Amino acid sequence: MLERQLAHQSEEVVNQRRQIVKFAEEINALKERMVVLDQFEQQIRLLADIKQPGDTDGLFGVGGSAPEDLNPGMELHETPKHLVTDMHRQVKQLASASEKKENTLTRLIDHLEEQKNMMAHTPAIRPAQGFITSRFDYRQSPFTGRREFHKGIDIANRHGTPIVATGDGVVSFSGENGALGQVVVIDHGYGVVTRYAHVQKTLKKRGERVRRGDKIALMGNTGRSTGPHLHYEVRLNGVPVNPEKYILN
Repeated sequence: MLERQLAHQSEEVVNQRRQIVKFAEEINALKERMVVLDQFEQQIRLLADIKQPGDTDGLFGVGGSAPEDLNPGMELHETPKHLVTDMHRQVKQLASASEKKENTLTRLIDHLEEQKNMMAHTPAIRPAQGFITSRFDYRQSPFTGRREFHKGIDIANRHGTPIVATGDGVVSFSGENGALGQVVVIDHGYGVVTRYAHVQKTLKKRGERVRRGDKIALMGNTGRSTGPHLHYEVRLNGVPVNPEKYILN
């Protein structure tokens, strides 16, 4: 009976050591995955031109290098105390590294979402089809004959030509505005505002959200105008800028 008990205990010890070896191999594999994940993050940062936060020491602490692999190649009759000690130490390091990685990836995702949102709200397309008849520059006024600065671009086409929003935003004004005639103004956020003037008919009301490419008005000849065209302005923090720099196609 004693021999049977000893044999049973010996078998349990061997099984426990097998499990320890298996856990050591799994810890090594998990470290490799963490290193691959860190390399993948660096590739994303490189492609998106996002710098590493200055308060990040590295994946596994100062230096950023992973601890040496555990050595699970022990004989089953050996005492695994040193291996168990190393496993506990590396598990703590992995837990700390995974928490850091979760925080940095969360901030990276938030940054990418903000960039995506900013790009969607930035004017980037032509507001209407047609010929540019007046650019963002000094010109002779067709009404007074005097030299004046033209704060936008004029795109001429037929009455009723569709006019679209050049970026995502919220309509901040839609209606009559003196010499500009019927006008639609879109606030894109980030200090960017676009104005669409001399339109025949506005299709959006104040407070409506619009997406890039949404039809917002029809080209016309309202206000002080010499013919059907769109006067298009882009303003950055209240200052008129050249709209052609915001037309990517």
